[in-house]
Amino acid sequence: MTVQDLWLLSPEIAMAGVAIAIVFADFFVSNKRLLTYAAALLLIIPLLFSLNLWFDVVGDTQAATGLFGSIVADRFALFFHFLLLGITAAVITASVQYVERLKEFEGEFLALVLFSVTGMLLLVSSRELISIYVALELTALPAAALAAFRRDSLSIEAGLKFIILSAVASAFLLYGIVFIYGYTGTTDLGIILTRLGDLPTDPDVPFGSYAVLFSVVMIVAGFAFKMAIVPWQMWVPDVYQGSPTPVAAFLSTASKASAFAVVIRIMYTAFGSDALSEDWSGLFATLAVASMVFGNLLALGQSDIKRLLGYSTIAQAGYMLIGVAAVAANTDSGDPIAGPQGTMYYLAGYAFTNLAVFFAIIAISNRTGSNAINSLNGLGKRSPLLAVLLTVGVISLLGIPPTVGFMSKAVVFSAAINSGLLWLAVVGVVNTVISAFYYLRIIRAIYFEEPEDDSKITADAPVIFATAVAVAGIALFGAVPWLILRLAEKSLDLLAV
Repeated sequence: MTVQDLWLLSPEIAMAGVAIAIVFADFFVSNKRLLTYAAALLLIIPLLFSLNLWFDVVGDTQAATGLFGSIVADRFALFFHFLLLGITAAVITASVQYVERLKEFEGEFLALVLFSVTGMLLLVSSRELISIYVALELTALPAAALAAFRRDSLSIEAGLKFIILSAVASAFLLYGIVFIYGYTGTTDLGIILTRLGDLPTDPDVPFGSYAVLFSVVMIVAGFAFKMAIVPWQMWVPDVYQGSPTPVAAFLSTASKASAFAVVIRIMYTAFGSDALSEDWSGLFATLAVASMVFGNLLALGQSDIKRLLGYSTIAQAGYMLIGVAAVAANTDSGDPIAGPQGTMYYLAGYAFTNLAVFFAIIAISNRTGSNAINSLNGLGKRSPLLAVLLTVGVISLLGIPPTVGFMSKAVVFSAAINSGLLWLAVVGVVNTVISAFYYLRIIRAIYFEEPEDDSKITADAPVIFATAVAVAGIALFGAVPWLILRLAEKSLDLLAV
């Protein structure tokens, strides 16, 4: 390993160092609230390293790969570095009160979050299939422990389901890697594309070969678990309900963002030719429809807010897949990056939106002890501030202007139309209308239902601050979407699209 390799890996190394520092600090710091604040503030270190790589201040980063070509510090990876670091800082800040109740396991909780993010940072920077698999496992194992962290029956069930189904997804991914390696003789994403262009193809077979077809399906299945898309979504509602609410917020945003990032990189780098992209566009369009329909219909009958958000995240993943499916090869569109750019914007907007909702739920459930939707009854009277913050998050999930949720849907639907997938955009609009039935049910409970308990609900300052920041992001990036869209465009300049 060279000095250049270490420099390219500096954000991941710094994140791992922060996690180890928190483990050791836990032995000496008695005030665990300070430990939580320290964990959030120390994220500045990997952020500074990521900023250095983005602006190329020290070292030759933009054209370089590390670890024998398996790692790249391009701006596509760094876009997701910034997103993942922001999500992590927000989740840790909102978890202050929860961490204080863990009794002797505060440091372990924070370290597991940080180690999982270390894997995610490595995952979005990997450009070689074996490295991608190793990074995925580093991401999944701490997440499984976090899901079971409450150690009650529901939490243990959530942890077991997560680890078992994660292992199954990893097996699918390995099968896909083995087949594409056997067919092309390499696991390097860029070389795979070159080899596929040189090998003979059968025009009557999708992807030109049954081996490539099987490999793509297995690789997509392996990551679909993390993306929470149908038919690999079965873990989501139970894990969201059983795991600690901060963990559910973390899984719904950070895990999803890293999975979408690596799938976009694999598809556009290893299978990015026009002929291949037309085939996997159809695959993702089908998965998008299935995820939107399944998630929205199953959410209609939920009475637990966390289970409802679990089904909601499945539907939201379907909307994101519309951007992945919107490839320029489907039509004569002159904008080849509109689809992935829209998905990246959607992921960033969804992070602000979902975190706002989950953080508000954390604040409310800390006082009420319940995650039932009817526990929100009369929230507008019991806590006007929390009611407003939660309402903004919910209407952004629904996609009402001028929120970032509305602009996210507008961008991906527009990309689909421009790439010749008008029917997919129509399905997305119809599903948005269906989702109104359960999102507006939350609004009705907040403002139009009478509470069983009229006592005021007060929240801890850190969770209110984190929720307010997320809501500010919803408003800001809904009003000026070009801030993130331009950042995504710059990131995709260095991606093989």
